[in-house]
Amino acid sequence: MNKVVKDAREAIKGIEDGMTLMVGGFGLSGIPENCISALVESGVKDLTCISNNAGVDDFGLGLLLKKHQIKKMISSYVGENAEFERQLLNGELEVELIPQGTLAERCLAGGAGIPAFFVPAGYGTEVAEGKEVREFNGKPHLLENALTADYAIVKAWKGDTHGNLIYRYTANNFNQPMATAGKITIAEVEELVEAGELDPMQIHTPGIFVQRIFKSTNYEKRIERITER
Repeated sequence: MNKVVKDAREAIKGIEDGMTLMVGGFGLSGIPENCISALVESGVKDLTCISNNAGVDDFGLGLLLKKHQIKKMISSYVGENAEFERQLLNGELEVELIPQGTLAERCLAGGAGIPAFFVPAGYGTEVAEGKEVREFNGKPHLLENALTADYAIVKAWKGDTHGNLIYRYTANNFNQPMATAGKITIAEVEELVEAGELDPMQIHTPGIFVQRIFKSTNYEKRIERITER
């Protein structure tokens, strides 16, 4: 039951060229910084990354983009990354843009074993191209398929040796559904405790979904854009 590994390098062992990864976080909040750095160092390439955003030019998934290690991005918001824009416009990167709520629900459905669902968001736009449309309560809906991944990489505030996780604030957004939708889920945490020390009522992700966990340090926790008076 003890799922603790030494560090990010050990945690990402088995991630190979061409695999699909879910990467948690919302903007730069709650991203698995250390695992991303380890992936950059590993040189793994041709990745398909499912993430709310693509990081910024010199941080987060932007580090993998910079080294052309990502073949395809499945994302919602990508407006803070100039390198992403450059690669997209030059045909160097495949991109699937998804409305944010739909992206979250597709990850959630993947973890719950629901193969597909209907949603109104995106009807009448490019998002609808090639998708089945049905009408519910007089309103057209698109058929959206669930998302799963070879590996889900998430970041939590606290975790225990059995893989139970607690997130904080904004970091909870995509980490929680993605943690359930990977064939193998890797969690990096700020604080790692023994099994039984976490309050069961506070656990967001049960350890049954997590295969590897490690305590990491030196988080930058950057903010995309600071506005001052």
